[in-house]
Amino acid sequence: MTPRSREVLHEIVGAYIETGEPVASRSIAQRHREPLSAASIRNVMADLEDEGYLSQPHTSAGRIPTEKAFRSYVQSLTLRRMAAAEVERLRADMSKLESVEARVEYTSRMLMEMTHGVGIAAAIPLASPALEHIELIGLPDRRVLMVLVTRDHEVRNRVVTLDQTLTSAELGSIGNYINHNFAGWTLESVRRELALRLEHASAVYDAILNKLTLLYSRGLLEVESSPEVHMDGASNLVGLDLHLTSEKMRELFRALEEKKRVLLLLDRFLEQRPGEVGVHVGLGETHPSMRELSLIGVPVTLESGISAVVAVLGPIRMNYLRVMSAVHQVGEAFQNS
Repeated sequence: MTPRSREVLHEIVGAYIETGEPVASRSIAQRHREPLSAASIRNVMADLEDEGYLSQPHTSAGRIPTEKAFRSYVQSLTLRRMAAAEVERLRADMSKLESVEARVEYTSRMLMEMTHGVGIAAAIPLASPALEHIELIGLPDRRVLMVLVTRDHEVRNRVVTLDQTLTSAELGSIGNYINHNFAGWTLESVRRELALRLEHASAVYDAILNKLTLLYSRGLLEVESSPEVHMDGASNLVGLDLHLTSEKMRELFRALEEKKRVLLLLDRFLEQRPGEVGVHVGLGETHPSMRELSLIGVPVTLESGISAVVAVLGPIRMNYLRVMSAVHQVGEAFQNS
């Protein structure tokens, strides 16, 4: 594509975002910085149509940019920096939130307010986080509260019932043994090493390991983690002209209510470098009702090692520069808070 063709194409995309109507050569001639006749613009537009950047709904109508055109347009944009005071406010507000869940919820809400689109944030926990420490507390009726703290700042509690009573001293010894030997190990590595030790014949003669088998068989050091996903602003899609019937709109909302489908949308960003903003124009392959939607997102890695994605879902005619800049800044605040 020549520089002139690229400039004309991006002006067509800009005009279509503003009006939502097919773009005529005359209107582009009026917008173009260099004096070009409508006939010259028509020739450029014809070439762009042959190359798959434009489509013409009717013979006498103007052109509509295709998904390929939007992708070219997005690549030409330079992200804008938010005011330093606004960035600091975001970071300060997030730093007051103690849990990842609270930060995910705050992030999705901020994206919605800043872009008027659908704000989405997700934290994907580590498959095997590192152990910080455990605490074992005896309860009545041979029950034990197992408190597991991992280095991704997550705390998990589980109450189990044993076949025999363990004293507070025995529970303390088991906890000290694990904390002393395995703090900093991944839970998978701890489980593997403990399994080897418990299988060894000497375990029968080791009082601590012998008692430890009771808790190990009840799921000690096993965690069930699922991604934390939050979405705000789905109702913002109602007022958009997405050319959807009432039934198709209901299908869209049902699709967005499925956590698995939202994670599938966000998965495409996890292959990018952390901090790199990505744009996916047209989401019809995910669900037919999403054909006229775009998704802008950025993957980040939190201090604890958890992977996260923040994104905005909006119409294909969204203000890409504003949304991309907002996603970038909120993603940085989420990562550094």
